[in-house]
Amino acid sequence: MKARVFVTLKNGVLDPQGKAIGHALNGLGFGSVGDVRQGKVIDLDINETDAAKAKASLKDMCEKLLANTVIEKYEIEIR
Repeated sequence: MKARVFVTLKNGVLDPQGKAIGHALNGLGFGSVGDVRQGKVIDLDINETDAAKAKASLKDMCEKLLANTVIEKYEIEIR
């Protein structure tokens, strides 16, 4: 089973990388770009046939390693 985890900063947490990306895009002539938030995507292959078990396992992975839950939020997608 394939899974994808999206990790982004929580609202209210400063995102200096997002600001730098937005500033660079504006400097390249993309003036319509407003606020930018940067995150990460993690693709995983899970050896599990039960989607509920896979999602529970992925949630545990996110809580323990993949996301810093103090400042980041995550979204799990089973594919």
